Amino acid sequence: MEKRIVYHERPGPENTELTLELALRAAQEQGIETIVVASRTGATAEALLEKLKSSPIRLVVVTPQYGWQDEHEFERALIQRLREEGHAFYAGMMPFHTGAFHGCSAPQRMGDVLRIFSQGVQVCVEIGLMAADGGVLSWERPCVLVAGTGRGVDTAIVATPASSARLEEFLVHEILCKPYLALPE
Repeated sequence: MEKRIVYHERPGPENTELTLELALRAAQEQGIETIVVASRTGATAEALLEKLKSSPIRLVVVTPQYGWQDEHEFERALIQRLREEGHAFYAGMMPFHTGAFHGCSAPQRMGDVLRIFSQGVQVCVEIGLMAADGGVLSWERPCVLVAGTGRGVDTAIVATPASSARLEEFLVHEILCKPYLALPE
């Protein structure tokens, strides 16, 4: 089997539009019912919500737990709008950012390994675990996971998620796009 991967020249929010288009196209072409997106401020969630108007695709928005930063940036009005339009919102603990919370540093080290591919790949896997843990994402079907480096999105993958208690069942099927990680100059 041969598939196409788009490599962005550099990480960052300038890749948001193309990344969202690639994610939506993959969902439509593959009959995927759910797109999961990481969004700290709601800007990326809102951009994807606009693209999904009159689409049967369900959006799941995942953001870090309240208290992770001094002030939570996601607007409550957008959370309400998402839910009213049949989408889901989940704020939860980021499993790869727990340090030694559970008595060992293994989760943080797993995040480090995933960041070898890109920060976006690490966050895609993380939001898949978070949404599955929170009960807002089915484990039985593939979904498109979308995340990025800092603000905006630059990475999209197709995966069948699992809960963090069943991490070994999480399957990454396809990388749609990610930043090309060049050697430092």
